Amino acid sequence: MPHLTIQHSANVAADDALCGALFDALAAHAAILHPESLKIRTLPCPHWRIGTEPQSFAHADLLLLPGRDEPTKADLAQTVMAVLRSHLPGVGSLSVDIGDLSVAYTKRVL
Repeated sequence: MPHLTIQHSANVAADDALCGALFDALAAHAAILHPESLKIRTLPCPHWRIGTEPQSFAHADLLLLPGRDEPTKADLAQTVMAVLRSHLPGVGSLSVDIGDLSVAYTKRVL
């Protein structure tokens, strides 16, 4: 936990610098008690169509363990959005969603 996945059109340069900036911003947030547990990844979409121009997008899904209140989730969403805006200024559509992991979430770490 937390998991941040960025889906983006293939014409968006979602790179290590973006992942690093997102990691740093979330690690500094008071709601992220264990930054070492952050997982950030990007997933380019080879095919897409959106209703606005330019034809480019990046959508972030942040999944957290249950228990955070709505104002905290909104603040986390704004934190992620600020980084996306900064690193992807020419992208046509930026969006962020915050959700809770299932209570059945399990993990293994070496």
